Amino acid sequence: MITVKDLDLISIQEARNLVQLAAEAQDIYRELDQAAVDNAVACAAKAAEAQAVRLAKLAHEETGFGIWQDKVVKNLFASRTVYEHIKDMKTVGLIRKDAENRIFEVGVPVGLVTALIPSTNPTSTTIFKSLIALKAGCAVIFSPHPGAKNCIMETVRIVRGVLKSLGLPPNLVTCLTNPTLEGTRTLMTHPRMNLILATGGNAMVHAAYSSGTPAIGVGPGNGPSFIERSADIPLAVKRIFDSKTFDNGTICASEQSIITESCIRQEVMAEVKKQGGYFLPPGDSEKVEKVLMGPGGTMNARLVGRSPEVIAQTAGISIPAGVRVLLGEETRVGEKVPYSKEKLMPVLGFYVEENWEKACLRCIEILSLEGAGHTMSIHSRDEAVIREFGLKKPVSRLIVNSPAALAAIGATAAVAPSLTLGCGAVGHNATSDNVGPLNLINVRRVAYGLREIEDIRPKIQSETGAAPLLNEAALDALVSRIMERLKANL
Repeated sequence: MITVKDLDLISIQEARNLVQLAAEAQDIYRELDQAAVDNAVACAAKAAEAQAVRLAKLAHEETGFGIWQDKVVKNLFASRTVYEHIKDMKTVGLIRKDAENRIFEVGVPVGLVTALIPSTNPTSTTIFKSLIALKAGCAVIFSPHPGAKNCIMETVRIVRGVLKSLGLPPNLVTCLTNPTLEGTRTLMTHPRMNLILATGGNAMVHAAYSSGTPAIGVGPGNGPSFIERSADIPLAVKRIFDSKTFDNGTICASEQSIITESCIRQEVMAEVKKQGGYFLPPGDSEKVEKVLMGPGGTMNARLVGRSPEVIAQTAGISIPAGVRVLLGEETRVGEKVPYSKEKLMPVLGFYVEENWEKACLRCIEILSLEGAGHTMSIHSRDEAVIREFGLKKPVSRLIVNSPAALAAIGATAAVAPSLTLGCGAVGHNATSDNVGPLNLINVRRVAYGLREIEDIRPKIQSETGAAPLLNEAALDALVSRIMERLKANL
């Protein structure tokens, strides 16, 4: 007798089971008050923080992406920093009261959330989405990237253990153990699913928005970084390299290209070299270009989060020891120009323009190709130029004089700490927010009447100068007079 093991069928059935379990758990959790919810979030954050190092090592071992020490920082950010930001938010029950206008607002959990988790930031994103879902009073079901399934499941296990220890339903946080596209699709399209939090590739985000379930998806990053002539050039390069080398460039808000002005070209290039950047000779640049993208022009997954040495070896070239970032000099932008696209690895395109106005246009061209609505950065001490960039760039975050990857998520700039960065309508996303708990609640507004209909009925000026109320009789008389005048003019 032959037994056929159909992974899709197994995954579909598991997804259905998890929805049922999560719904039962959420029915209990949604009755808790703010204090009980806050306690659950605090305990989960503390447990995740305590396991930050172990989870970082697990993620690195399983995926091979990035640098485990940097993943520790991301895990601590997702637990400690995010918790400090959200801990005092009012999210359930009475969240706001306006005595003067006699209205109060009630936070209502959206309900069940499907959370798609990428392989680039697996444990930190799982911690983050667990905390914001719990804070919002929601249950969350994770659909992990198959290449990072084990470390994601371990992160979920830690949070579930906390919930169980508190006497709360552990099924508030669950995870597909047999992730397939069909299983994930079952979660997203299930009639009882209320919201999708989609972090991943374009295809998965598009599937989330096409599922028929409300979705918060995030698009690709492809942020250019402009070094303007007034910038502190050594500090600008340092910040760009701090960002681009952090976890080998796996944060989507990291810089993807440098644009600078011709008048400071030599100074910028010298500083780039001084700080460990390597400008690829034309022949080697072409070889690297060929391995950056895979079939169909998508990013080469085998090089995501890899070191310059691995990238060079894959391209069949030699690079000096100690290189931190590879740079390809470029003048083109397009689908078949890899240096102008998103590269989640320590590789940058390098563009030179005559002035800031042309640099501005170049940045828009790059963002229009890919990354619209996401993030870009500028290094400048000219407030007028900074203002022009802020007014005209099609991004949701313009980072000024800071490492883009770390500033955009709220680590080195005062935006909301988040590992889910919306790209707004220009990026075909539902929000431009740094997503947090308030994106996972609905608000019920209880409003007392303040006026009667007589107080709001418009008034019309009569022929005698009086201003009677616009009642039915007055309206009929006005219409009659208008019709008579129209007939007289015919």
